[in-house]
Amino acid sequence: MVVLDVDHPDIEEFIWCKAKEERKARVLEAAGYDMSLDSPDWGSIQYQNANNSVRVSDAFMEAVVEGKEWNLTARTDGSVVETVDARKLMHDLAEAAWQCADPGVQYDTTINSWHTLPNTGRINASNPCSEYMSIDDSACNLASLNLMKFRREDGEFDVAAFEHAVDVVFLAQEICVGYSSYPTPEIERNAKAFRQLGLGYANLGALLMARGLPYDSDEGRSYAAAITALMTGRAYRKSSEIAHRMGPFAGYAKNAAAMIGVIAKHRAAVGNIQHTDSVPEDLLVAARKAWDDALDLGEVHGYRNAQATVLAPTGTISFMMDCDTTGVEPDFSLVKSKKLVGGGEITIVNKTVPMALEKLGYAPNEVSETVAYIDERNTIVGAPYVKTEHYPVFDCAIGDRAIHYMGHVKMMGAVQPFISGAISKTVNLPEQATVEEVSQLFVEAWQLGVKAIAIYRDNCKVAQPLSGSKDKEAGATTLAALAPGALAGAKPQRRRLPEDRVEVGRKFRVGEYEGYIHVGLYEDGTPGDIFVDIAKDGTTMAGLMNSLMIAVSMGLQYGVPPEVYVSKLSHLRFEPSGMTNDADIRVAKSIVDYIFRWFGKKFLTPEQQEEVGILSPEVKARLAAQYTTPAGSEAVAAPAPPPGQTALFNAWEDAVECARCGGRMVRTGSCYTCRDCGTNTGCS
Repeated sequence: MVVLDVDHPDIEEFIWCKAKEERKARVLEAAGYDMSLDSPDWGSIQYQNANNSVRVSDAFMEAVVEGKEWNLTARTDGSVVETVDARKLMHDLAEAAWQCADPGVQYDTTINSWHTLPNTGRINASNPCSEYMSIDDSACNLASLNLMKFRREDGEFDVAAFEHAVDVVFLAQEICVGYSSYPTPEIERNAKAFRQLGLGYANLGALLMARGLPYDSDEGRSYAAAITALMTGRAYRKSSEIAHRMGPFAGYAKNAAAMIGVIAKHRAAVGNIQHTDSVPEDLLVAARKAWDDALDLGEVHGYRNAQATVLAPTGTISFMMDCDTTGVEPDFSLVKSKKLVGGGEITIVNKTVPMALEKLGYAPNEVSETVAYIDERNTIVGAPYVKTEHYPVFDCAIGDRAIHYMGHVKMMGAVQPFISGAISKTVNLPEQATVEEVSQLFVEAWQLGVKAIAIYRDNCKVAQPLSGSKDKEAGATTLAALAPGALAGAKPQRRRLPEDRVEVGRKFRVGEYEGYIHVGLYEDGTPGDIFVDIAKDGTTMAGLMNSLMIAVSMGLQYGVPPEVYVSKLSHLRFEPSGMTNDADIRVAKSIVDYIFRWFGKKFLTPEQQEEVGILSPEVKARLAAQYTTPAGSEAVAAPAPPPGQTALFNAWEDAVECARCGGRMVRTGSCYTCRDCGTNTGCS
């Protein structure tokens, strides 16, 4: 995480370096230019992949709102280097985020006003996802609860079970502090002295929908705030109970008054939860009591932990916990599309949809017909029986009724007062959003008390993992063209290889496995069969590989284009996987992935290779050439890809397929999100 104060004189260079140089730098690096730290090329990408944020104070934000000037000051003696227009500086910051999703914004005054350790040191930065904020050289153990597991059969939230789960998991996290390993002695010392923890939750969006509450509504925000308040209040209550037994954390005495003050602020915020008619009485009473106990016990025993909760993206563990939604996010879509390994796909209506319909009072036959309608149309608009006033309950992150971006920001503002740290969440904006809208979003997030925020405007990343595919109709080679007589029910003809043929091959290594690839060629140089020998002969792996290669060879001889096999069989992820001995394919997701990416490198055109994500030397040179111009002139940007998911494969190695459904992921800020099922690759 790179964080720069808004009064730093280099702030404008920081903002524009990220926005202007991203396209050129990413392509040059892919083309093999020297990117070592002592290389002159480093100067153009010094902020690349650093997850940049700008820290802004209340004074700066007030200057923006009031249209005042702002002083940029020297780091050495605090003298004023330059005076600029605050709104212009905010506009520059917003325009950089509009162009390439960086930098994010962290509200420094807000962050430090909720700081429990001010007498030890201020909060200067965060982890890359911006949910953990504490003193320098510290660490936080994360854990999250699946909120849907506490939904009873009658649709109500099981408060007692949730309280018990918070107690147990929080105690387990506390025990882990002393048994964990840390990357540096300083971090280990601070982690054990201040014992910061990060309990959180996932599946909030699914819980709200199942309860019949719109995500973007005052009722939904109040319900989410009450649950968050109960979680953090109960966690601090448990922390005080542990302190009674084990003693408070080592740095507590020095910060006792400040920490008690922060706990009191949390407690007071419970009184601000609005629309209590949408919040069950037992939930609201439990939240209030949790904070009363946390403050009363803390004043007597202190606390074992300097922090208790954060809201992480939960990208990995949400998948492991079988969650429909991650972290504080809404549901991604009403229908999930699951891609099948052998080709094709199936669609599944989100399982929270029938729960929501039942909660809203629809009869079983009405529920089943509505689900069938959604399965067919991918929308609830126009569904039989569904009242228009119930549509907002089913609004999702994408689709024809996508939640407005301010709906995301308002949800963050609702739950932030009940979180020790911050919230990791990228606010997604449509491609048509303006710089002024981004700037206003940053202002409104500050006014709502959010600690940190990041935005991602659709298609703003130059190196977005999905790129527009080529015109398939113009350049496609059809099976009928290669296999005469295949049309109109005629019998396909097999084109056999001669007995004496030319072969190309390679000895390869994937992880600990070695093998040999043999490809037989026709007289025109096109492949006619492929066989693979695995060094560990006789194993199940070798048998399955032989069977697969026989099937592929027969397909090639009956006219299946090589690019079809490459598109279907490359990028498959399963063990064994690992590093390879191929300079152009450094890491293989499986042996099959390596074989068919190598096959594509040998027998596909550079255009086809680029489309399926094979960065061969020709493709790297091709990409670099798009941005090469005569000395002294500006780099020329390639045409922007059309919006949406149009490519077969990720164009960059770091954009893997979704581990949950096999779909293709798109960049959302510094992470990736699956457009089919909503899985996010953020912090666990």
